[in-house]
Amino acid sequence: MALKASRRGRVPPFIVMDVMRDAAALEAAGRKIIHLEVGQPSTGIPRVAAARLAPLIERDALGYTVADGTMVLRERIARHYFETYGATVAPSQIFVTTGSSAGFLLSFLSAFDAGERVALAAPGYPAYRHILSSLDVEPVLIPTGADTRFQVSVAHLDAMRQDRGGLPDGLIVASPANPTGTMIPEDEFRSLVAYCHEHDIRLISDEIYHGITFGPRAVTAAGLSPSVIVINSFSKYFSMTGWRVGWAVVPDDLYRSMECLAQNHFISPPTLSQWGALYAFDGMEELNANVERYARNRLTLLEALPKLGFADLAPADGAFYIYADISRFKEDAATFCRRVLHDAGVAITPGIDFDPYRGDKFVRFSFAVSEKDVAEALVRLGELGLPSNRD
Repeated sequence: MALKASRRGRVPPFIVMDVMRDAAALEAAGRKIIHLEVGQPSTGIPRVAAARLAPLIERDALGYTVADGTMVLRERIARHYFETYGATVAPSQIFVTTGSSAGFLLSFLSAFDAGERVALAAPGYPAYRHILSSLDVEPVLIPTGADTRFQVSVAHLDAMRQDRGGLPDGLIVASPANPTGTMIPEDEFRSLVAYCHEHDIRLISDEIYHGITFGPRAVTAAGLSPSVIVINSFSKYFSMTGWRVGWAVVPDDLYRSMECLAQNHFISPPTLSQWGALYAFDGMEELNANVERYARNRLTLLEALPKLGFADLAPADGAFYIYADISRFKEDAATFCRRVLHDAGVAITPGIDFDPYRGDKFVRFSFAVSEKDVAEALVRLGELGLPSNRD
């Protein structure tokens, strides 16, 4: 008798992690690799937070907390919504999670049953659809383009309404988005939230890149609808990727379900990380300086990449990504990224990770690194001899 493996594990890989693995192998062989593939700040937790954690480690047992996180952190996150957006969110709506990844898993488990349908934009963060598929929830990809800033619109949902499949049970949006960095204009965002509430579509708003914007104002879905779920994280703006702590703003009808699921799946978020997250709110000056660096890197790339042949770039309103069309280079994205990694020592991510339909013609650059690394990456790309450089 042969043992079998669950089909839930037959999801595609998260390709950016494969790129990181290949880059690490080259580094182990002595190569200097510039990492523009991963959405990870090159800076760490704010210094003020790190200083306050040291004595805590020495004197505290750091045992379990309750499943939804410490009340002091939940209260501080609730205050953040009022200070940042003018939105009133009660601490009883805040659910602290083991990173945004756990937030998505708990949200999907509490909101959707197997066989239900959840819509999301393509291109978009691949883990959305992979987690949904592993839970036997059907991801419905909506191909988007520059006409809607690579974002799902009310018009897209109306078109689905006329289709035989009908409206989805849920919708995931991200503004700013990964991989494009685009944002949904405020009036359109509010209309989308209202449409979902009116048509009983559970909206999940991924807001993990809030705080990293370059002009347009980020709008939170918190407070706009009693049925929406908001996911956020301390990984991006707060520079705490490895600490694995995030949060969700959870509707009343789902809170107890999410609590029971979290108790069984995770017990509680990491205790030390919760204290670090609380103290990170005191490091806003340092964190805003990080965003200023991202802004300079963004401008550098927006000016330089077209000169290297990357002519069609998604509008990078926020986050720290540039999504670029590479169709003129006559290579698929995976082949192109391998060549850039091995020949130039620059790691970038193929668009097929984000869009299974058209992603083989796109790549994503992350500019969360230092200004020095961005400058060096551009020099290396210029020396690579891309087809367009010779045209």
